[in-house]
Amino acid sequence: MTQIEHSGKMPELLAPAGNMTSLRAALHFGADAVYGGMKRFGLRAFAGNFDADALREAVGLTHAAGKRFYLTMNVMPREHELDDFVQAGREAAAIGVDAAIVSDLGAVALLRERVPELAVHISTQASTVNSAAVRVWAQMGCTRVILARELSLRDIAAVRAHTPPEMELETFVHGASCVAYSGRCLLSAALTGRSGNQGACAQPCRWQYHVVEEKRPGEYLPVAEDENGTYLFSAGDLCLMPLLPELAAAGVSSLKIEGRMKTEYYVAVVTGAYRRALDLLARGRAAFDEALPSLMEELAAASHRRSDTGFLLGPPQKPAGAEGFSQKREYMARACADSGPGEPARFTLKNRFFAGEGLELMTPEGVVAVTAPEFVRLSTGERLTTLGIAGEEIEMTLPVRVRAGDILRGPVRNHREAQ
Repeated sequence: MTQIEHSGKMPELLAPAGNMTSLRAALHFGADAVYGGMKRFGLRAFAGNFDADALREAVGLTHAAGKRFYLTMNVMPREHELDDFVQAGREAAAIGVDAAIVSDLGAVALLRERVPELAVHISTQASTVNSAAVRVWAQMGCTRVILARELSLRDIAAVRAHTPPEMELETFVHGASCVAYSGRCLLSAALTGRSGNQGACAQPCRWQYHVVEEKRPGEYLPVAEDENGTYLFSAGDLCLMPLLPELAAAGVSSLKIEGRMKTEYYVAVVTGAYRRALDLLARGRAAFDEALPSLMEELAAASHRRSDTGFLLGPPQKPAGAEGFSQKREYMARACADSGPGEPARFTLKNRFFAGEGLELMTPEGVVAVTAPEFVRLSTGERLTTLGIAGEEIEMTLPVRVRAGDILRGPVRNHREAQ
């Protein structure tokens, strides 16, 4: 990869890998490490996740790229699950994961006792907010703590100053946030029977709520509303891109992108933007500051909700309301082979585009504007100006270098157009 090498002081960039396609996107677009889950014991039960064979393949791909794979095992295991939990840790260690992300104190103790060869990172679900707790985790043999999301920049710097230097600290920098303290929410379990602490959150925090007074049944009273309704619990998304210099200066070892339920395209856009940001920051603050507006614009190319800086600069902003998701670009196709400028390039189609349309080629180094040419549908040999069948392989000639994993994107449109 031709990305600019960052100094040893730059934090690790950690990206989500909810499935194999997202894993490949994260690696291609510059993640230093990825995190993903097995079919059990992770807090994203509805992500694709990996069975033992898929996990072995995922870890192999990650290590072949010179990167690290961390396995999420951050449920709160019940008594009847403990033996299986430890066995899963043994299997993960044998496969070669670089660490397990664990939240429950007893689960940590069991893994350190019975699977000592497996490195343990403490999940944000453990709500670690001070250096005393970090030192306890260090004494138990853990190598990293993912700090609670409720800490400010000043808090993070203070924890770092009073923490053994060999203990790594990680923090979230981008993605969905939860209204509950460090994600320890009972709302989903209470309303739907699906526990967020067991990986099955139904996200009722995003629902619209009113209050009913006991003596006025059927009369729904808004508590605080905008023109779209009342959203008491719906936290805004997190975006700490502008604060990367401060986080690096605070001594954070790893910057984590949330999103194991997100798409391959989302992972590619966000990972690529943060990779370029960190590489520019390694060159100097001036280079980073100059590029920041374009980097923030790039983040808007993926599906996102209204974002803020969480607790990093003080109390977070009010609930995010009902604006929903927006994005400025759409995933059209992924390159499935390397090709040089002016050579036929093979792509797997995702969404419809038209010959003559302005598109963008996403690469690890940045985004390149191109004009869509006519292309060949490889299954039939037809020359076409448009096609709307996802999964079809096509071939077209672009004036730029293309590498397997690069992504073509274009304007968002209505996909119900006639083929």
